[in-house]
Amino acid sequence: MEEKALIQEVSLPLYQVRGWLKLLGVVLIIEGVLSIFTLIGILWCWVLIWLGILLFKAAGFVDAAQANGEKQQFIESLRRLKTFFVINGILLLIGLIAMVVMLITTGGTFLSLMDRF
Repeated sequence: MEEKALIQEVSLPLYQVRGWLKLLGVVLIIEGVLSIFTLIGILWCWVLIWLGILLFKAAGFVDAAQANGEKQQFIESLRRLKTFFVINGILLLIGLIAMVVMLITTGGTFLSLMDRF
């Protein structure tokens, strides 16, 4: 009985924001579905849908953990959130690297054009 109360107490902050997790999950899924209709979006729409599903399921698991005090449900919700943040971190690094490459290439192009004048 003591473990159940502990799990409910520890999962309370996530339980309080479960509505936001579900909202963000639904928005990401909708964004992923809408991006299917763009040329570039076809390549990465699955990532958005996957991220949305991760958040939505994390909210469901934290609901169950709060209601039942089940340790496995809480751990599963944290596992889904961990995956969500790891994927976002990887996407951020890829975006930063792409930005630096674009700045270098466009900067080089701009400097070569300046030599002509």
